Amino acid sequence: MARASGRAWQRMLSGRRLDILDPSPMDVELSDIAHGLARVARWNGQTLGDYPFSVAQHSVLVLELFRAHNPDCEGVAQLQALLHDAPEYVMGDIISPFKAAMGGNYKDVENRLLSAIYLRFSLPSAQTGALAKLIKKADREAAFFEAIHLAGFEDTEARKLFGEPSMPAFDVEAFDRLIRPWPTREAHDRFVDAFEAITL
Repeated sequence: MARASGRAWQRMLSGRRLDILDPSPMDVELSDIAHGLARVARWNGQTLGDYPFSVAQHSVLVLELFRAHNPDCEGVAQLQALLHDAPEYVMGDIISPFKAAMGGNYKDVENRLLSAIYLRFSLPSAQTGALAKLIKKADREAAFFEAIHLAGFEDTEARKLFGEPSMPAFDVEAFDRLIRPWPTREAHDRFVDAFEAITL
């Protein structure tokens, strides 16, 4: 990929230098992903609660919704669901309307990062079409619940933007634990725990 002159890599706390435009799976570390995602706020931080609702917590919520709707899914699919927003540990969480205004280059960079992340953890470099639809469904349902519980959306507005949710078979306490914003360390640890529960 052609690039502007100057630095295109970021130093991670693990010591890795991740080339943002041409990422290598060898420079991807779970510790960096968890650290970054636990510190990136969904909804540009415009959410209720004592803490930002992090991308790490959103990722765990998406995983749980994905599992609820697909109870027989294999570990590979679960891991792709958990990591679906992992490029945001480098790129941040840019809200969808802004992404649309930015155009194709943003998506190209995001897809290269996601591919490198998947390959780092021995996953296929991209989701299949069928799996992508299932993960997107869980992602949109998570966005719906976040919108009405945290981001101040009216129910009808959220349904128009994110679709009709099909609430999974969570008990009230389990759902409350997933939607109430976690402190940064808890978001980090629960993201890592979810990853390790699938891979170990």
